[in-house]
Amino acid sequence: QIRFHSCAVVGGIQATDTSHPRNSAIRHLTKNLLQKYHKEVRPVHNWSEATTVYLDLFVHAVLDVDAQNQKLKTSIWYREVWDDEFLYWNTSMFDDIREISLPLSAIWAPDIIINEFVDIERSPDLPYVYVNSSGTVRNTKPIQVVSACSLETYAFPFDIQNCSLTFNSILHTVEDIDLAFLRSREDIKHDKKAFLNDSEWELLSVPSTYNILQNSAGDFAQIQFNVVIRRRPLVYVVSLLIPSIFLMLVDLGSFYLPPNCRARIVFKTGVLVGYTVFRVNMSDEVPRSAASTPLIEIFFTVCMAFLVLSLSKSILLIKFLHDERCSGQERPLLCLRGDTDADGTRMDPKAQLAGNTESPICQEHQAQSGTLKEVWSQLRSISDYVQAQEQADQREIEWLALLYRFDRLLFRSYIIMLGLYTITLCSLWALWSSW
Repeated sequence: QIRFHSCAVVGGIQATDTSHPRNSAIRHLTKNLLQKYHKEVRPVHNWSEATTVYLDLFVHAVLDVDAQNQKLKTSIWYREVWDDEFLYWNTSMFDDIREISLPLSAIWAPDIIINEFVDIERSPDLPYVYVNSSGTVRNTKPIQVVSACSLETYAFPFDIQNCSLTFNSILHTVEDIDLAFLRSREDIKHDKKAFLNDSEWELLSVPSTYNILQNSAGDFAQIQFNVVIRRRPLVYVVSLLIPSIFLMLVDLGSFYLPPNCRARIVFKTGVLVGYTVFRVNMSDEVPRSAASTPLIEIFFTVCMAFLVLSLSKSILLIKFLHDERCSGQERPLLCLRGDTDADGTRMDPKAQLAGNTESPICQEHQAQSGTLKEVWSQLRSISDYVQAQEQADQREIEWLALLYRFDRLLFRSYIIMLGLYTITLCSLWALWSSW
C-alpha cells in the first residue's frame, strides 16, 4: 500500500510537471503576441492591401414582428473571420500550440455594423476570440437584432415577410476592409438547422448578396442577408376566417325574408351586433400597419356596409308602408244618417223638416229627395275612398316591386363579394403554400 501511494504521488508530480510547461508556454505565447501589439492599427504589413473580413449568419429565432412600428426582432448567431498578420507564431517553438483565445479588447477588430439597427444591441458579453497559429481570428457571438423592416400585412394571415440585415464597415472603404462570405451562398440560403421552428413564424430562406455602396465618402463593401419568413396561419383561419365566413352566410340568409317583414329588421339588427362584436375581437388579433390594410378587414368592412344598406332600406320601407296605411285609415266612412251643408257640416233630416213650413205633401217629397241626395253623397264618398285605397295599394305594390329589385341587386352583390373573398383567400393560401 505504501508502495502504491508513493507511485501515485510520483505520478501526480509527474503529471503536474508535464502540464506546467504547457501552461507556461501559453502565457509566454500570449505575452509575446500582445507585448508589442497595437490594436489601433489595421493588422497588415502592406497598407495597400485590404483586410478581408469573412461573414456568416445563422438565424436562431424570430422573437417579434411589430407591423405597427415596422420592426423585426430576431436572434442570430454572427461570425466574422479575418487574418491578423501580427498574430502568428511557430507552433514548434510553443509546445505545438495551434490555437489560443485572446481578449477581444486587446486586438484590432473590424468596425462592422448592421445598417437596419433601430434599438440597442442585446447580446451576451463574450470577451474572447480564437486565434490560430496562422493569424486567423474567429469572432462568434449571438445577437438580438431589432431592425427596421417594411412589413406588408395585406395578405394576412398568409403573409410572407422579407427583411434585410446589411453589414458593412462604418468608416473603412473597400480599399481598407473588404467583405466576403465565409460559406457558400447556397449553404447560407438553405441552412435552417439552428432555427427554432416552434414559433408563429417559419424560416423559408436566407438569400444573400454582395455589392459596393458608392457615396461621397467613398466606396464601401457591404453584404446583405435577407431573412424570408412566413406566418403559420392555422390559428387565424380557425379563429378569424371561418367565423367571418359563417357570419357573412347568416347575413346572406336574411335576404330570403320579405323586405316588408318587420322580423327582418330584428334579424339584421342582431347580425349587425354580431358583426360589431366580431370586429372588436378581430382588431386585437389583426396586425396594424400604416402602410397597408389586411385584405380580411377590407372584405369585412364592405360586407358590413352591405348589411347596413340593406337594414336601412328595410327600415325606410316599413316607415313608408306605415305612413300610407295611416293616411288611408284617416278617411272616415260617412254614415248613412244626416246630410252635409255647403260647409261640409252634417244636418239632421228632422231638423230640415222642422224648419220647413210647406205643405205635408211637399215636405214629404222634399224629405225623400233629401234622403236620396244623402245616399248618393255617401255612395260617392265610398267610391272615392275605395279608389284612394286602390291607388295606395297600387303605390305600395310599385314600391315593393322596386325594393324587391333593389334587394335582388344587393343579394347578387353580396354573393359576388363573398365569392371574391373566398377565391382571394384560397389564392393567397395557395401562394403561401408554394413557397
